Amino acid sequence: MATERGAGGGSGGTGPSRKQQVLTAGALGAVAGAALAGHRGARAGLLGAAAGALGLGAAEAVSRGRQRPGEIPELWSRILASGAMTAPVAWAAGRATGAGPVAVGAVSGAAAGALGLRPQKVALGPVLGMAVGGGFALRRRAAAPAVVATTTVVSFRVLSALLFRDPQISMLAERVHAEDLPFVVPLESRNRYVGTGYVRELADVLGGTYTADAPDVGIVASLDALAGPEFDPALVDPRVREFYEHTTRFTLDIVPEWRLWVRPGYLLYRNLLARPLGQASVPMNQRETQRGIRSRIDTISAPEEDVIAVRGWIRSFADTDEPIYIGIYTTYRHEDRGYVSVGFPLPQASFTATLAPRSRPGGGLVLSSRSELKHPGHYLTYIDAESRELTTAAVQGFAEELDVYVEDGELRAEHAFWVFGLPFMVLHYRMHRKGGQSATETPGEPPTG
Repeated sequence: MATERGAGGGSGGTGPSRKQQVLTAGALGAVAGAALAGHRGARAGLLGAAAGALGLGAAEAVSRGRQRPGEIPELWSRILASGAMTAPVAWAAGRATGAGPVAVGAVSGAAAGALGLRPQKVALGPVLGMAVGGGFALRRRAAAPAVVATTTVVSFRVLSALLFRDPQISMLAERVHAEDLPFVVPLESRNRYVGTGYVRELADVLGGTYTADAPDVGIVASLDALAGPEFDPALVDPRVREFYEHTTRFTLDIVPEWRLWVRPGYLLYRNLLARPLGQASVPMNQRETQRGIRSRIDTISAPEEDVIAVRGWIRSFADTDEPIYIGIYTTYRHEDRGYVSVGFPLPQASFTATLAPRSRPGGGLVLSSRSELKHPGHYLTYIDAESRELTTAAVQGFAEELDVYVEDGELRAEHAFWVFGLPFMVLHYRMHRKGGQSATETPGEPPTG
């Protein structure tokens, strides 16, 4: 994969056939139907299984028949599928716990709301679930847990679709080729742990020449690749250009600034997910950054060519080499604009931030996902290990903006993040040339002092 990519084109992938998809849906419908009707006896369970198989199979056939290559199934069919998947889980949970309808509804609603991620959905889920469960509790005949949970989940999905028209996460494409999604970096981790050795392991897969801690390399080959209506590379301060094109000449001082409301959740995420994955583990405070931050770029050159194909910017704690970020930096052009895409490898997946450039007064450069253009944004992608096809979700609820500028002769940057429209973190950077040079000196000249 090259760091400068074309927009490309293509068609859908080579996933399961429509017949296989319908049969799978039919099997799921049969299990759901049995779970929903089985409390009435064996005969009712069999009839429920048959009805579920026919109903969900037919719905899948209609949905897939209307689906265009690369698109995901329509919302109504996804809602039916989520209800069908809920039924057997709720049946098993009900058998194990004996919980009443209010408790079942509350738990089912809470789970559905948590999957919605948006704070309003998280709050709506258990409230709606208790209301649905309360309604079933008023009936003379006890309602089966599977019925309560399925009704809750389907009602929640329908109500959410009506209330929240701007989804925070939405499926974008299913089983498509990488060239169909130029704004996605289709490089995943083949292991459950990403870590600072990721680029070395990637070189074994892709081939080419691996260089650890490459000297005098930037996260982009040239800012000229980003030229467009909102960005003129000729207006960029030479020191800002140098930082992007020769990143390894600089050391970085980082001061994280977290909003108080996000700290508890981030601590859980960091300890339960980020550290075990070896990826995206941002320091919590300045005391942690005083351990020292090591910044380096590992590269992979194309086979038999002196051209860098992969640039992996690796930041870790200097004392232990514990990973902070492992990002694969790429640029590409689409419709006379340049973009930066940063891929953060995950096990069998990738999280990509695609940013649009714009000029900043005083020679600075702003890279932002907050744009009316189609490509900028954040994307979570599953990568099929065999076919290399991508299934991608757009994460609209996440946004970031990186502002690099010169102030008082010093290179600085502010990296701001938002979730659900709420600011939650800013990383304050100060960049210094290695070897004691100031940001105003030309590389190769002796440092002033």
